[in-house]
Amino acid sequence: MASLRDIKTRITSTKKTSQITRAMQMVSASKLSRAEANAKGFVPYMDKIQEVVASIALGSKDVTHPMLQTRPVKKTGYLVITSDRGLAGAYNSSILRNVHKKIQERHTSKDDYVIIAVGRMGRDFFRNRGMEVAEDVTGLPDQPNFADVKEIVRKTVDLFSEGAYDELYMYYNHFVNAIQQDVTEKKVLPLTDIESSGGRLSSYEFEPSAEEILEVLLPQYAESLIYGALLDGKASEHAARMTAMQNATDNAKELIGSLTLQYNRARQAAITQEITEIVGGAAALE
Repeated sequence: MASLRDIKTRITSTKKTSQITRAMQMVSASKLSRAEANAKGFVPYMDKIQEVVASIALGSKDVTHPMLQTRPVKKTGYLVITSDRGLAGAYNSSILRNVHKKIQERHTSKDDYVIIAVGRMGRDFFRNRGMEVAEDVTGLPDQPNFADVKEIVRKTVDLFSEGAYDELYMYYNHFVNAIQQDVTEKKVLPLTDIESSGGRLSSYEFEPSAEEILEVLLPQYAESLIYGALLDGKASEHAARMTAMQNATDNAKELIGSLTLQYNRARQAAITQEITEIVGGAAALE
């Protein structure tokens, strides 16, 4: 049985840990509100650019672009969005487990796919398993703007245009609410699933030609898909970390209660033992 000093030390250390997890929970809650606002604020822009692109791509049968055309798949790209730090519950493990399973199901050779990792957790996961990570980015701020991810986003689109891979899938956690984040797979390239968000195509007059506008808009649309997923992923990360730290704080409180009860019982047993020894000693003297 643990001594009173050992139990007291565990109670003290657990209280200190609960103070840390409580502070981390409050920090994540503060970051979440701003990240959620950023993710939701990007949606109207995303809907509008999707509407314009759909109007050009679907409204004119004569318009063609390499990013709209399906080609024989020799190599597949996987853009995986994770975090740089842990202590976020199942946020990273759920994504990585899902991606790893899909790669094993779809490919028999490491030459058939390439990975673009956003976040240190994802980069280290794949490198430790000997899987090729063509590009990676770490150290993104908690509230990223497009300038922070411009290079990796544009490089991802350029790799498709240059033929480094023939299709690109993106994996991230979609923010539903503070306690639910869903692992999402989205096919980014080629852009074969463009639909107007309202279901109806608006009529536009284009100057210069629709083809020239599409040449500029399609890369921007693909970049917007990736940037929107990054904002969504950041909101999910803060929500997952807030929930994980709240659970850790609650567990620490339960452990402190259990240890306190154990401490009181041990202390009472020690007092009873001392009284018994005193009474026994007094009886022996009589």
